[in-house]
Amino acid sequence: MSLTRFTPQAALLMAAVLLAGCSGPQRVPPIEVWPDMDRQEKFKAQSGTSLFADGRSNRPPVAGTVAVGHLKEDAIFSTGLENGQYTGKNPVEVTPELLKQGQRRFNTYCAPCHDRTGQGGGIVPKKAAGWIPTNLMDPRILGSNDGELYNVISHGRRSMPGYRFQIVERDRWAIVAYVRALQRSTLGTVEDVPTELRSELR
Repeated sequence: MSLTRFTPQAALLMAAVLLAGCSGPQRVPPIEVWPDMDRQEKFKAQSGTSLFADGRSNRPPVAGTVAVGHLKEDAIFSTGLENGQYTGKNPVEVTPELLKQGQRRFNTYCAPCHDRTGQGGGIVPKKAAGWIPTNLMDPRILGSNDGELYNVISHGRRSMPGYRFQIVERDRWAIVAYVRALQRSTLGTVEDVPTELRSELR
């Protein structure tokens, strides 16, 4: 049927056919042109079943399966681990943009405890007695691998919670890069400054 011959009567006829399959108060039981989804074969959440030996309809994922969009092909980037050890170097290229993003995320999620200098004097320990955040300028932290810092940000340690659900992976590496920049700016010496730039120091 061409568009020129598509009359209002034809449109009404098609609408009537389509509406005939919809449930409504006008007819019990309703007319169904195709099977209603209310009676599809399915398990309700938390319902029991005799289909499986344990009687549960909710099933764990099949071993080895990965949800769409959750495949982590770069294990170092996603875990901070390399051959079972913390990776020594940040796998993300450190750029001014990455450091700025790291600073934003650090000031949002880390500074409340570690303060903006990373030395542990944030607002949270001032208000919560006994809460002692790690001083990120401590020699132990200075000597840790980048992968360990990433892992602590992701999963937490001792009283610190993990932030893997709040901060995406790339931003966690950005925080690691920014922490390293904070450490260098706080603990650096004149010898760390290129010779041609030392005259600009104040």
